[in-house]
Formats: sequence, structure tokens, C-alpha cells
Amino acid sequence: MSTRTEVVVIGAGYSGVLAANRLTQRDDVDVTLVNPRAEFVERIRLHQLVAGTHDAVVDLADVLAPRVRLVVDAVERIDVPGRALDLASGGRIGYDRLVYAVGSRAATPEVPGAAEHAHPIATVEDARRLRSLLHGATPGAPVVVVGAGPTGVETAAELGEQGHAVTLVCGKTVGPYLHPRVRDVVTDRLDGFGVTVLQGPGATVREVTPGGVHLADGRDLTSALTIWTAGFGVPDLARRSGLTTDDVGRLITDETLTSVDDDRIVAAGDSAAPSGTPFRMSCQAALPLGAIAADTVLARLAGRAPRTANVVFAGQCLSLGRTAGLFQLASLDDRSTRRFLGGGRAGAWLKEFVCASTVKELRHEARRPGQSKLHRLVTKDVRSRYLSPRAEAGLVS
Repeated sequence: MSTRTEVVVIGAGYSGVLAANRLTQRDDVDVTLVNPRAEFVERIRLHQLVAGTHDAVVDLADVLAPRVRLVVDAVERIDVPGRALDLASGGRIGYDRLVYAVGSRAATPEVPGAAEHAHPIATVEDARRLRSLLHGATPGAPVVVVGAGPTGVETAAELGEQGHAVTLVCGKTVGPYLHPRVRDVVTDRLDGFGVTVLQGPGATVREVTPGGVHLADGRDLTSALTIWTAGFGVPDLARRSGLTTDDVGRLITDETLTSVDDDRIVAAGDSAAPSGTPFRMSCQAALPLGAIAADTVLARLAGRAPRTANVVFAGQCLSLGRTAGLFQLASLDDRSTRRFLGGGRAGAWLKEFVCASTVKELRHEARRPGQSKLHRLVTKDVRSRYLSPRAEAGLVS
């Protein structure tokens, strides 16, 4: 009888790569990572890929531990009773333990014409397509960016800085997460790049056409290229496989990230919904959640009780072109405050440091599994000392 344990990780985003590397701590664990491409995508740099200021990808071999076996394929279905994955290629991979880290993607827009005539920016393929379209556009052609979360703001700033005629359609407000004081800084910087910022009750999209965007208040915007950044969803793999999910499709887990259907399955990152209440979609949450997911698997293999998922948020980091950026500081329960760092070149340096540090963290965990600084961060039981929405809901002890 084999004494080895087969652990399979689905998805090579921030959570999946971190979890796969961390699982190699045990010599009796074989780790397989399944991903549709052999590249690690720096999701937080996709706006740079569109603008041509960064490739936003790293060879997975550069960030994976040597003991992690990479299978370049897509998972079509999880056979939960049979503990196996059915692959798009027709193959099948068995597992003893499974880490579900499929990440997130652009939500299908419900606005008429948006799916046909607007372009998402949630995947590397999306960003490369947009880069090609932008390169082929007539100089000075109007570009409309819909959605004013981090992706929308960063994309508008990046393109505005390069001289493109950009209009940012925000809906109610630019940067919904940001404190009003910080929001003003962002708006001023966008204005300095010549970006037209439309916000308020009427600044929602009613329809997208091949050559324009129609707003709820009756305004018509001419657009040679419409970029859609409003809303994220998750792949429906868990739902298709008969696992319990929330309305968006995230896998429902307990507070140790263990599936409520099967304790051999744990989730991490954007596709996890601990107690039905997910953390904010971000690499800031994805990395520690990947660490916790791996630690949950390892704890169970060692016969120990796994720990709960406590993630400490610091805020939100935004690039505002290549020459500016800022870090919105937050309370430990992820509420924005009036404090921020940067705003100019110091903020741009800080944002670049954060982006580079995520890849450095993955490489560090590949070389020294279990030694990541994230381990010290997530084991601090901060939430027991601060009221948060999850604590108030009784989801964190």
C-alpha cells in the first residue's frame, strides 16, 4: 500500500502557486498543479500589458518549486465521489486532496451590447487582445473605460498618461473603496492626464454599440474602443461539479477553507467563500489564503486541527500611470481610512515594489516552503481584537 499522498491544485494564480509550493514541505506529498497555460499571470499588471509597459507574465517554471508537477490543461469537471478531475484534453487525474484555486474572471455583463461590443481585461488573453486593438486604432481615437474600481482607474490612468483620449465611466463614484479624501487625489491625477471622469447617478451604462456607449442620463459617448472592467465573477467549475457554492459560484467552505461537502477539498483565493462570506477579491487576500489552504491540508495529514482563515488587510494600492500611485490605508477589518501614502512618484515606486514583491514571495516559497512571511502574518489572531463585518456575523471566533 502506498504511503504517499497525491495533492492536486487547480489554478496557477497567486493562491494556487503559493499553495502548491507550500505543500512541498512534506516529502511524502506529491503535488500536481493543473493550469490552462504554462505562464503565471501577474493579474495586477494587466492594465500595463494593455498599455505596453509590461508583459504581465512569468514562466511558471520560474515561480514553482521543482517538486511541483505542472499539467497544462483545463479541468472540465471534478468527480467528487471518485476523487478525480476530468480534463479538457480527455485525460483524468486522481487526487487524495484537492486545492480549488480557480480564481476569478470578468462577469458576463447584463447591459445590452456590452458582451458583443465591449472588451474585458480580466485575463492575459483579454489584455493581449486589447493591446492589439489599441495598437491598431487611429491616433486620438476615443477610448471609453467602464468601471472605476482598481482595474478601471489604473487602465484609464495608464492610457491617459500615454495621450489617449480616455473617458472613465464610473457609475456612482470613482474608486468606491477609497476614502473621499483619497478619491479626490485620484480624480485630480486622472484630470491631469486629460481623462474625462463621469460619475453620479446618470453615469451608468444603458447600452454599448459598435461605435459608442449610451448612458442612463441620455448622454451618448463616441467610442472606438470600449473596455469593460465593471464586475468580476468566478468560473462555474464547482457548481458544475455538484459542490455547494454561493450565488456568484464561489465554493462555500468553513473558516478553515474546507468545503462544506467534502473535507478532502479546500479552496483559496477569489473562488473561496468562507462561511458564505468571501474576502475582498485581491492578491492581498489571495496569497495568504493560498498559504492557509496549504496549511489546512498539511494539518489534516499530520492529524492536527487546521487553523481558521484570518487575513489582515492593509488597504488598496493603485498605480496612476508610470509616474504616480498611492496606497489607500485601511483599518484591520478592511475599511478605508482618510490616510494614504504616495500620490506622486513615491506612490509609483510603492506600487511597483508591491507588484514585484508578489512574484518574489512566490519564488521564496518555492525555494523555502513554509518559510514565507505570510505564515507570520496570517497566524496573528487580529480579528479577535477588532470588530469586523465577518466577526459581527459570527463567522470568526
